[in-house]
This record gives sequence, structure tokens and C-alpha cells, in this order.
Amino acid sequence: MMKLQIIGCSHHTTPVEIRERLAFHPEQIPAALQQLRDRFPASEAVLLSTCNRVELFLADEDPRGGLSQNEVADFLADFHGLKAVDILNDLFERTGEDAIRHLFSVAGSLDSMVVGEPQILSQVKRAYELAINGRSDGPLTHAAFQAAIRVAKRVANETSIQRRRLSVPSIAVADFARQIFERFDDKRVLVIGAGEMAEETLRYLVDEGARDITIVNRHFERGNKLAEAFNGRVEPFERRFELFADADLVISTTGAAEPVITRENYAAVQHRRNQRPLFVLDLAVPRDIEPEVGDLIGVYLYSIDDLQRACESNRRAREKEWPKADKILDEETARFMADLNHRATGPTIKRLKATANDLKDKELARLFNKLDELDEKSQEEIGHSFERLINKLLHPPLESLRDEAQSGAPLRLLEALKKLFQIKD
Repeated sequence: MMKLQIIGCSHHTTPVEIRERLAFHPEQIPAALQQLRDRFPASEAVLLSTCNRVELFLADEDPRGGLSQNEVADFLADFHGLKAVDILNDLFERTGEDAIRHLFSVAGSLDSMVVGEPQILSQVKRAYELAINGRSDGPLTHAAFQAAIRVAKRVANETSIQRRRLSVPSIAVADFARQIFERFDDKRVLVIGAGEMAEETLRYLVDEGARDITIVNRHFERGNKLAEAFNGRVEPFERRFELFADADLVISTTGAAEPVITRENYAAVQHRRNQRPLFVLDLAVPRDIEPEVGDLIGVYLYSIDDLQRACESNRRAREKEWPKADKILDEETARFMADLNHRATGPTIKRLKATANDLKDKELARLFNKLDELDEKSQEEIGHSFERLINKLLHPPLESLRDEAQSGAPLRLLEALKKLFQIKD
């Protein structure tokens, strides 16, 4: 039987202070996957790193293979320059059927901070594409992630969890920014970063009436493209400090490894504000805005974890759809495990049949050498009889093995057959 695992951390149990230290920027993932391949060449691996989770999906054809939590902690610590002992207790592990169900739940946006948020499926697909490009994938991860994409589509089509969905940006604007501002059409909006999260946040702000929009991004052309889409303007990234001081509302969503605005940066230009309130939403992991900025007068700074309460409210509002989604997860998990178990039985069945046919051919050859007076038709008839006998003898155990595999139950019969017929792996 193969081994399937997910080892990592998420917003459910691990605070943003830890997650941001373990997060991988997209450009780091190929190197991380290469290190995994070098350390554990027998294991397939897909690395999913988002604002809310860092999870390694691992698979090994050998049931005795796979990685331990300690090994994953060592890998993460080595890559990020940390101590493994400091992060080990923040990691969870799921194996086998639990790992598959978790993957399906993540892809279907059922495990997200905001249930039904639209970005996670594209992030799952991207993680899988990076694994393929880095040659850290394999047949088990291929099957699992193809199934996860199918499950996500079923959840979207068969439930209303993702309809009228509330994303992190929409909750940030509707539940948080509106606590500070009654209107947005007279506010100066600064967006730091030009990725998917920035684009989605801008969409909600424009719907709320925002008109004065400035975008700064390290890659000027990408920032300019986003600015054109929302009738805004783009400024050089180096101007972010003075623009930050002039803004009423700041959304920061970069993938920077270090804060792009520190307390010292803001304190140097704070006098420009004349104590006007400043709403800052830091949607980045690691955080873009140094937390101490929120201690300054007039600054309302929220990080991604501050959305947790609003997200829980969102989750409760969708609870009536959970039974439908749970049923889909149960069906698809059972289906995947049955297919996986059937795959596990295939080599044993093939070897058992080959052994039986080899014995049959040897016995027929011995018999025909003794009975050399038999004509070709008689030999053929005897051969058919031997073949029918073997098929009838093998049919009950093989049928039971297939039934057990189809039920998704642990393959006890598989090990029993290997032992009884002395079949080697």
C-alpha cells in the first residue's frame, strides 16, 4: 500500500507570526522542491504556500516510506534559517484517507479562512504546476491533485458555498474599512502590490465608490496595467513612503520577504497627515507593514489574522450548505481511496496470475512429455481444462480482494495473499 501525507501549518492553529516565517515566495518554491528531491528522492512532493497555509503534500509508493514531522521541520527550518525545535509543534500531519480529504477540502475552499473564497483553487493548481515543472510530482500526486480539482468543481456547481462568495478583500472593505469611513469616493486609496489580491480588493473598493487610486509596485509595468484597468495611476515603488502618508486607505499585498513600510519609515512622514485617520489593511504574509505602525496615533492597522472573527461569521452563514459539501467530500474521498486500493492490488494480482500460469505451463509440458501419443486437439483440450481450473481456483480470493479494494477498507487480504502464495514485492 502507498503512503500519502500532508504535513504543514495553517491559520486554524498557527498564528501569522509563525506562518510568515515559514511562507515561501513563488520564486523560492522551485529551489525548495529541488532540495526536497535531493533529500528524499523516493517521495513525491507538492508545496502549497498561501497567506493562510504552508503545506507539503507527500506521496510514496512504499508504505514504509514518506517523511516524518521531524524531517519536514528540519527541511523548513534549514530553508528559512530557523531552528526546527521552534516550529515543530506548529506542524500538523494527516495521512492516508485523512490527507486526501484535507486536500479536497482545501481545493474546494472549505478549509479557507473565508469559506468559498475564489483564489485557493488557482493556488492549488499553481502549486501542482510548479511540482510538475520541478519534477517532484509523480503518479500519486497527479491522481490526487486531478481529483482535487474535480472535487472543487463539484462543490462550486452543486452547492451555493461559492456563490455570492465573500473573499478576504470583500470582508476587509465591507466589515473593516466601513468602520472607519462612511464613504470612499472622497478617499485617497493606495495599493502596494499588483497581484490577484490587490486586483480583487480594488474591484470591491471601486464598487464602493473609490475613485482616487494610486498603485505602487516593484515591477512598474505590471502596476501600470492594473492602474489602467481601474482608471488609477501608477507611481514608482520608491515613493511609497510619502504616498503612504498622503493616503486615507492603504491596501498592501506584496510578496516581499521584509516589511515594505516600517515604523521608522512612517514616523518620518507622519507630520504630513495632520492627524487624519489612516486605515491600513495588510493582506500579505509575511506582513508588509511593521506591526508597530499600528501603535501610532490615527492609524488603524489590520493584518490577515484580524479578519478571523468576520470570517467565522461568514462560515456560520454558510453552514446550511455544509451537509451538501461534506457529502461530496465523503463520496470523492471514498472514490479516490477505492481507486488507490485497486491500484495497489493490481501488481499482486498480476504476479499471482503469472505464477499460476507458469506452474500450469510447466505441468502441461511434463504431462505431454509422458503422453506423447496425444494428438494436438487433445493437448489443446487438456490445456483449456487446466486454464479453467486455475481461473476457478483463483476467482474467489481475487474477487474478495477486489471487493475489499472497492470498499476502501484496509487491504488485509492483500497482505494475506502475498504471504500465502509467497509473492514478493
